[in-house]
Amino acid sequence: MGGFSIWHILIFAIILLLLFGGNRFSAMMGDVAKGLKSFKQGMAEEDDDKKRRYDEQRRAEPPRQIPRDQEPIDVTPRREEPVASPPPRDDETR
Repeated sequence: MGGFSIWHILIFAIILLLLFGGNRFSAMMGDVAKGLKSFKQGMAEEDDDKKRRYDEQRRAEPPRQIPRDQEPIDVTPRREEPVASPPPRDDETR
């Protein structure tokens, strides 16, 4: 119902094999594999090129300085040390 089953694919593959023969079909699949390999290599080179340009741009720019009035405020909670109470005097112990 509107889709290809495994039988359709097998029949199609057998017809292709009969039309093109084993050697020719194998050569076509080899060409497809070479094309895919070339495509992947091209994509990897493009990514490397983009990364290289980004790194060069980052090295060329000096680090940005934050103006003094726009520096982030440190809001880290600090743990205060407990203050030890002095020992009781003799007249307070009774």
